[in-house]
Amino acid sequence: MADLTTFTITEAREKLQAGDITLRDLVQAYAKQIEEHNEEINAYVFLDIESALEQADEIQKKIENGTAGRLAGAIMGIKDVICERGKPTTCASNILENFESVYDATVIERLKAEDAVFLGRLNMDEFAMGSTNEYSRYGAARNPHDTTKVTGGSSGGSAAAVAGTMANATLGSDTGGSIRQPASYCGVVGLKPTYGRVSRYGLVAYASSFDSIGPLAHSVEDVANVLQVIAGFDDRDNTSSQVPCDDYVEVVKNPNKKIRIGVPEEFFGEGLDEEISASLKDVIKKLEAEGAELVPVELPHTKYGLATYYILATAEASSNLARFDGIRYGHRADKDQMLDELKAEENALKEAIKNADDEEKADLENQLARLDAPLARLYKKSRTEGFGNEVKRRIMLGTYVLSAGYYDAYYGKAQRVRRLIKEDYSKAFEKVDVIVTPTAPTTAFDIGSNLNDPVQMYLNDAYTITANLAGICGISVPVGKHSNGLPVGIQFLGDTFQESKVLNAARLVELLG
Repeated sequence: MADLTTFTITEAREKLQAGDITLRDLVQAYAKQIEEHNEEINAYVFLDIESALEQADEIQKKIENGTAGRLAGAIMGIKDVICERGKPTTCASNILENFESVYDATVIERLKAEDAVFLGRLNMDEFAMGSTNEYSRYGAARNPHDTTKVTGGSSGGSAAAVAGTMANATLGSDTGGSIRQPASYCGVVGLKPTYGRVSRYGLVAYASSFDSIGPLAHSVEDVANVLQVIAGFDDRDNTSSQVPCDDYVEVVKNPNKKIRIGVPEEFFGEGLDEEISASLKDVIKKLEAEGAELVPVELPHTKYGLATYYILATAEASSNLARFDGIRYGHRADKDQMLDELKAEENALKEAIKNADDEEKADLENQLARLDAPLARLYKKSRTEGFGNEVKRRIMLGTYVLSAGYYDAYYGKAQRVRRLIKEDYSKAFEKVDVIVTPTAPTTAFDIGSNLNDPVQMYLNDAYTITANLAGICGISVPVGKHSNGLPVGIQFLGDTFQESKVLNAARLVELLG
């Protein structure tokens, strides 16, 4: 049964149509893998195998009468930030620990319409804020290649489920590299579409002008199959584009070897592991030998990418997460306990004022006057209890850069730099079809090794964040393993709505073997 979990979507569909297996067989094989390995990998945080089997039986009837959708054979997990009707959508946060979605995201509707089967919800960094999947109320997801290593993040569960053969495709979200970086660390294919290519309706927002939903899978063709279904205009998302979609699957089946590949010096310098650099340069040379043209390109404002991203994304996070107040839904602090604490503070201050000298009295009276109103205290206590440390850090950073005295110095300047980064890419894409870069500066590192160093953690996103700043598309595809035994990924970036070109380049890498 375990062998069934090695099938790509395309292979599974062929076996199903030939009658060699049933969809129930396939779901049961994945359920067995999850039962045996998920406790260690921690990719799934919620499972509904019974529902998956019911879906499988219904779709099996369609397979037998020839009416099944194009994703019959796709056995998927969904990142816990994408709404799925009747299923938990906790964003791996205590503040949403008991929340269930009352509707399906557009991407879920489209996958269901094409007969994908859903196994459960996948682990992630809380509210998609993290690069290692260690900031989760469910604990860290673990890399199937070495369970002492991180999966990458924030879509760590999505990458680990595919790498651990606990799904043949998953959905993740990418705000600064959260699909591509874990795909690299776990040795799978992960694609971030152009901003506006895939509807964000039903995606819980982190940074609304950055967020993108995209697929992860074992092969470029599987990623293309899923993208073909979820891409396209949605009138429920006012940032959704009406630019027509290409036939992504056909592109992957017949890749063009004579492509122009931009090679930016800025991405192959200091900070990149030497062995990764050598591996990627070897791949690039092989692509050139196959017919590709290598073109030097310059992206001079790349060096400002990290600072720009962590100003703008945290500012948007500060605004977006203001809605989680513990009043309408989600975690709410114990009101009676909170009122008792507030009353105790008030009484203690009043008692102290009675016994204070004139100088102390004025200060204590000022403290008494500044005590929270009950509702404000309830908000504060609920959010303090509900949010984890990294989410709190980013909310505070975002609130700071939006404050009256600092808005122009930080947020306004970062917006201008974002435009310069976008212009760098636009100029480069006048000369090339795709731009090649590393996906990550290193392979996956030890769980816990960077938790106390947020700046070092943020540097893991150095090669991915500028694509989100520019709103362009990107893909990470495996290129073998490092001498330490861990996967290495190569990234291709494409201009807006040029997913076909990055898929084409990624498929060429696959064909190199």
